[in-house]
Amino acid sequence: MSSSMATKLLLLLCFVICRLISTVGSTMEMVDPLEKVELVRLGLESQLKLSIDPTDMEAASLDFGGMVRARPFAVLHPTSADDVARMVRAVYESTHGLTVSAKGHGHSINGQAQTDNGVVIEMSNGFLKSANDDKAMRPSRPPSSVVLGVGGSEDSKYVDVWGGELWIELLTSTLEYGLAPKSWTDYLYLSVGGTLSNAGISGQAFHHGPQISNVYELDVVTGKGELLTCSEEQNSELFHSVLGGLGQFGIITRARIALEPAPQRVRWIRVLYSNFSAFTNDQEYLISLHGRPTSEKFDYLEGFVIVDEGLINNWRSSFFSPRNPVKITSLSSNGSVLYCLEITKNYDEYTADTVDQEVEALLKKLSFIPASVFTTDLPYVYFLDRVHKAELKLRSKGLWDVPHPWLNLFVPKSKIDEFDQGVFKGILGNKTSGPILIYPMNKNKWDDRSSVVTIDEEVFYLVALLRSALDSGDDTQTLEYLIDQNRRILDFCRDAGIGVKQYLPNYNTQEEWMDHFGDKWDLFLHRKIQFDPKRILAPGQRIFPASLPSSSPATSSSSSSSFS
Repeated sequence: MSSSMATKLLLLLCFVICRLISTVGSTMEMVDPLEKVELVRLGLESQLKLSIDPTDMEAASLDFGGMVRARPFAVLHPTSADDVARMVRAVYESTHGLTVSAKGHGHSINGQAQTDNGVVIEMSNGFLKSANDDKAMRPSRPPSSVVLGVGGSEDSKYVDVWGGELWIELLTSTLEYGLAPKSWTDYLYLSVGGTLSNAGISGQAFHHGPQISNVYELDVVTGKGELLTCSEEQNSELFHSVLGGLGQFGIITRARIALEPAPQRVRWIRVLYSNFSAFTNDQEYLISLHGRPTSEKFDYLEGFVIVDEGLINNWRSSFFSPRNPVKITSLSSNGSVLYCLEITKNYDEYTADTVDQEVEALLKKLSFIPASVFTTDLPYVYFLDRVHKAELKLRSKGLWDVPHPWLNLFVPKSKIDEFDQGVFKGILGNKTSGPILIYPMNKNKWDDRSSVVTIDEEVFYLVALLRSALDSGDDTQTLEYLIDQNRRILDFCRDAGIGVKQYLPNYNTQEEWMDHFGDKWDLFLHRKIQFDPKRILAPGQRIFPASLPSSSPATSSSSSSSFS
């Protein structure tokens, strides 16, 4: 059989399959099956690994949040950045109003990496993890995903990495050189491009800033299908647009990440507070030391809110010894909310003799409950990968693949006491279904030229309610209850004039997005027109109305009015 005949037969088969799907009421039924056949033809003609396999399609329609499902027409498994560019360019030049979403590890919460009107580009094929096996099995990935080696001067080392690479693999590779990225997220099984499209924060952000403040250069595929290198000096508008840009302006295919010498070990300390003001005062004092010599500051700082006595002995309970469980009632005179400060000091074998004195000197200046100091020492990589250990435990109990109605907020320092009274001591009651993080960051560690929206105060807090919806028979753990509780928290913040901003934002209308961006909206809109004029990228964010086919009277244009 000739190759042309085989191609025609395959196209015919795809047409029949798509027609059958549309007949039974798929989410793709509104689109002519011939348009889907054109996607398959594109894959055949350009040798793209374009899949319509049901397993691929199902995986692309889901995310970690477990609350939104959108089935694409096809899934692309790129073998290079050029594959990504060809795919985006083909969609940009099409007349069918198709869209493209880049998907990393699928850790979005509200369908941000999904599309039901186009192609999902699977940037990271991910790692298959067993609850009882901590070894990762690597599927085939683009050759360019392999870390290219470190470069730069002695004072500015960096590493180049594929945008779909996971941070855990990046860490493993750079440790071979005795180096590691400066800024992290708490969970390392996330893609580089995914976190850079949001900000990427953890307990190092007070010192090094978010991950987007630790990038030297990017390769980006814009919404026009252009593959461009950008940095502070080259295509700088694109560079700042993409960092924290929620995928609206381009797909990151390569990132140049700043590195520092990797410490060998970590002194990990937790102390408890019953007084919120003492807790926040100590946090704010510690982050004010960010410019001091290493010996005079901690390297990591986060906090937890404990509204449920069981949480401290269950969530991340591996920190505490089972032989010495924390008795909240013995630490709090009235059984109310407790706050946990989590801090670390990095050290090497040659500095081990001084770490005790450095930690003791810092702790003497804090106002925690004296009997509540818990300390452990462990290798640096074990600390960074700590959340994955909890993941394996939850997977073994069937508690990982459940809906996650998370709510992440930036809260002004000036309003954090009101937030505590209204939310931690008010709306949440005495039960929650997951950890609640709270820690401050320094505004001057963020670059206002990026697309991220923060708080216009010198210090602001992240409050992250990382809840899981469980079918436990407890009404306070149901998805409906937690979603309603999130709404009540946001309503309270609005009515009390607290002025929060969502991190990993999720809104349903453009008016809400305009309010979110505030003074940045006009710039955000200008950048969208410049880099993705047909608004084909990241439709799952629901920031801009879907583009319409050019045959429609309402054809997309580059005018500002078409975006309003």
